[in-house]
Amino acid sequence: MSRLLCVLFLSLFALQASAASLTATVDRARLSEGESLDLILESDDVTVFGKPDLAPLEPLFEVISTRQENRLATFDGKTQATTRWIVTLLPKQSGYVVIPPLQMGDASSQAITLQILKADGSDSGGKLAPIFIDSSLDQESVYVQAQAVLTLRIYHSVSLYDDSSLTQLQVADALVEQLGEPRTYEKTINGVRHGVIEVRYAIFPQKSGELSIPAQLFSATPVDRSADGDFNPFGPRPGRQTRVKSPEIPLTVKAKPASYPKDAPWLPARALSLAEAWSPEPNKVRAGDSLTRNIMLRAEGLSSAQLPPLPPSQSDGLRRYPDQPLLNNESGERGMIGSREEREALVASRSGRIDLAPVEVVWWNTHEDRLERTSLPARTLEVAINPALEVDTPVDSPAPLGVGEVPLLWLWQLSSALLACTTLLGFGLWWRARRQPAILPTAQTGPSPRTLLDDLKRACLANDSQATRQALDAWARQQPETLADMAARFVPLSDALDGLNGALYSESGQHWQGESLWKAIRSLPALEAPSSQQEPSPLPPLYPR
Repeated sequence: MSRLLCVLFLSLFALQASAASLTATVDRARLSEGESLDLILESDDVTVFGKPDLAPLEPLFEVISTRQENRLATFDGKTQATTRWIVTLLPKQSGYVVIPPLQMGDASSQAITLQILKADGSDSGGKLAPIFIDSSLDQESVYVQAQAVLTLRIYHSVSLYDDSSLTQLQVADALVEQLGEPRTYEKTINGVRHGVIEVRYAIFPQKSGELSIPAQLFSATPVDRSADGDFNPFGPRPGRQTRVKSPEIPLTVKAKPASYPKDAPWLPARALSLAEAWSPEPNKVRAGDSLTRNIMLRAEGLSSAQLPPLPPSQSDGLRRYPDQPLLNNESGERGMIGSREEREALVASRSGRIDLAPVEVVWWNTHEDRLERTSLPARTLEVAINPALEVDTPVDSPAPLGVGEVPLLWLWQLSSALLACTTLLGFGLWWRARRQPAILPTAQTGPSPRTLLDDLKRACLANDSQATRQALDAWARQQPETLADMAARFVPLSDALDGLNGALYSESGQHWQGESLWKAIRSLPALEAPSSQQEPSPLPPLYPR
């Protein structure tokens, strides 16, 4: 059992070791003689300790410094640990120099080719200031809306505090985009090693004529270690703030060439490419199948906002469902690279041959100074028949009617007549219901008012106080007002009721005479309607006329 566990452990260890890798990248691949660069080595093998073997670098580079970073990242719910080594190198020669592959355990990095430019000799001779700034344009003249790259380099031979600042670049009649984050490296000038802070901008002039790139102001506080030998980095800063200014640079902006097509959008670029991708491949498509077409327009020297929409893939027998375009900007060695990716879903509505027109983009090559056209070739889709979408023809189809045969139209006529009759009947019932009151009077279930009045009369004339009281209550319940309200508005009835109550609750009840009560009931005046009109109801009538 222990032997099996050992084999499994060794297998897992070997699998992890085989999956480990060592990747190498540089912060820039094109630099001048005397400038340093950073080589970044990254490994995901947590079982190997130590650091990569840097001995192969010694013939061509001077290793200035090495620092290590450990990172822990989570991706798709999985935690992965990586280790990075940042090696600062100073090339020993100019021209094309190759960083050789480096080993760490069983993993090996790839080779990287660098271009080291020769120094122009302008830095030889003369004593340089501890802090100075240099600015340059990649070209002296550009077309309108084309790119000009401004590079600012701040050199310092003394250490600086972290309070350094650079004014924000703003150019009238031009759009300005910073190219990536500032770079920091070292450069040896006249035998003195300088730290360099490099900032690059892409400038897009919007108006032809002469354009002036304004001066930029850099301010920083240098570290002064000459005052005391016991320098305290956390104490007060003894140095004085220093300010340096870059020179103003003129730029000539040329108008759009007259030979450029008037109906085409103006695209001045150093390079432009078109590429397409299909998912799935369009060589095996059937009617009703969905295809996804991705077209990528990529321009060097333009931002993604300057790239125009591409012509749609319209064709007879093809339904198109476009998505929102994806715009992206990248920073390269020669400036900005803008891209526009358009994605559309295509559904073939029929089988057979479907032709797609070529996609063409007209642009001006600023490097060769000429008009160019980049296009994707026309494409033909051979759409196969989809059996699932085909409608089967019935085997026993009915024979056509002869000249002497008459269709049975009377069935349709009869159904139409019945429908008309039922419609008229329903309309009549609705009209009759419309004229009826909203609430029908309920049928009276008890004795009628006439019967109750006769009972009251017999009880009063019989001088029976108990029977009169019961008959009076039954009669009063069917009146529109209460007995008290009637007595309040008719005095003879009030007097007669007092006599009846006295007879009911005293010993003289047997001598009560009911004739006066009956006469009061008979003489009771009718209830008068209210003098003021009733306010109209805010609700509409149930059955408007």
